[in-house]
Amino acid sequence: MLRRVEQGIEWAVFAARWLLAPVYLGLIAGQIFFSITFFEGLWHLIHGVTTGTDGARFTEREAITAVLTLLDMIMVANLVIMVLIGGYATFVSRLAIEQEEDRPDWLDHIDPGTLKTKLAGALVSISGIHLLQTFNDLSKPGYQLDSAKIAWQLGIHVAFIATTVLLAWADLVFERKVKAARENERDRQHG
Repeated sequence: MLRRVEQGIEWAVFAARWLLAPVYLGLIAGQIFFSITFFEGLWHLIHGVTTGTDGARFTEREAITAVLTLLDMIMVANLVIMVLIGGYATFVSRLAIEQEEDRPDWLDHIDPGTLKTKLAGALVSISGIHLLQTFNDLSKPGYQLDSAKIAWQLGIHVAFIATTVLLAWADLVFERKVKAARENERDRQHG
């Protein structure tokens, strides 16, 4: 009787991973709306470069800011896709896409540690783009320098870099330990 209860609990715990599926479907919806926003920003860039706002064409700085905004949006979209595909494949269910020609290579090596490192790397890139936008704004006429804002942005960027390096190092150490344990097990079996 106790064993049946335990098996029921274990089944429920394992099945609970499917509660993540609607969350991933929500990310797909968010990605669709984000793509619409991207194309609105692209239209704004095209319109600003060709005709400009109020008849005046974009300055170089405005064009750079618009391109950096689009680049930022692309990095966020990539981040969402990494979480969506990697998270679903890692925590919910394997993806039956082995036959797909354009299947991403990184799916073969994905695990929670790798996913965290990739996400941290994406956050470093996004943070870097925000810093570039801030530095681009510095040359605007009448721009009020906000040293505290810049210091916070730099501090956050450095924190993201440090976190990414530490995550990658920890993942490397863990992989080496697992590899060494497998080699020791293989040696014991053959020796």
